[in-house]
Amino acid sequence: MSYHELAPTSLPATPTVAPISDAEHLAFVRERRSVNFAQTPAWGRVKTEWGSESLGWFAGGRLVGAGLVLHRPVPGLARFTLAYLPWGPDIDWSGWSGNIGAWLDPLAAHLKARGAFAIRLCPPVRTHTWDAAQVKDGVADPGVRRLTGLPGGHVEPVGVEVSRRLRAAGWVPQSPEDGFGAGQPQFTYEVPLAGRSEDDVLKAMNQQWRRNIKKAAKAGVEVTVGAASDLAAFHELYVHTAARDGFTPRPPAYFETMFAELSAEDPGRIVLYLARHEGELVAATILVRVGTHAWYVYGASSTAKREVRGSNACQWAMIRDSLAAGCDVYDLRGITPTLDAADPQVGLIRFKVGTGGRAVRYVGEWDLPLRPLVYRAFDLYMRRRGR
Repeated sequence: MSYHELAPTSLPATPTVAPISDAEHLAFVRERRSVNFAQTPAWGRVKTEWGSESLGWFAGGRLVGAGLVLHRPVPGLARFTLAYLPWGPDIDWSGWSGNIGAWLDPLAAHLKARGAFAIRLCPPVRTHTWDAAQVKDGVADPGVRRLTGLPGGHVEPVGVEVSRRLRAAGWVPQSPEDGFGAGQPQFTYEVPLAGRSEDDVLKAMNQQWRRNIKKAAKAGVEVTVGAASDLAAFHELYVHTAARDGFTPRPPAYFETMFAELSAEDPGRIVLYLARHEGELVAATILVRVGTHAWYVYGASSTAKREVRGSNACQWAMIRDSLAAGCDVYDLRGITPTLDAADPQVGLIRFKVGTGGRAVRYVGEWDLPLRPLVYRAFDLYMRRRGR
């Protein structure tokens, strides 16, 4: 069971929402099999450009749900904020009893009183999954251009129902056509680990992935776990990767804060992996784990010595360590839903499908306007700046 497959909660009364301390929130997280790392108290301290608060849902005096809320000020309207719950909240999404408002109405009342003009949440609930073979066949079929056009995918009833009830309650979907919005991706790729051995996972990979892992080992690539003092070397390689691949890198302080805060919350929460060949750093990755769910969150690689496959060596080290830690899932995070061979984005899913595993579609991000005039102004502002 992963963080988005929560055990049903029997509610003796309609839940109420109130602020909780970081200690209370963290204790609740530790009772779960897993929650997303963006719903831990530490994540609020990582996102220094946002305000944050932890909220709890109480029923019969018992804490039955929790959420980290990030508050984003509106330019020119500092007293209003967008209240954002990335991959949250952590509530019983399967236990509506026909009434989504029992969970979300008290949240809306609390946040509106705090000055929020809208709520944006991203339920950690799946709607569809496709296995690696189905995705591979779709890429090879010129008649299939998107994951959503693949026949035979598995439908997740809870996610479909959550989407229907959110829409009926006035929430507005925010996920764009490519699956990448202003916040979290709607489509991800993951490798199931529960009940599997290293051999099971390796055999499920495609021939290219297995060959690259062997090639790295044969070339003498060594993967070690780094310390905070190695972040400078990681960042130098990360900036090189950003220049090569055309994305804007985060500053060193972001990674320093991430390591400090996540490590303080749990010593095993975040791990830096460094792949070296003949003493030269050729690849580096960052893994985050909460309970039984592990995420590959950042990666970097050198343009030189790509033939020694340092990135594959890092990935295999992270998968093996996740298995050893008893994880249910190794999460490679976002993909676009395109299967069009002519689309340059298809390379991302081709790379990840080589691990075996499955593509996953989530409910996506949804907005609830609380102050419609301010919300429309914010939406216009975001559209003008390209979100």
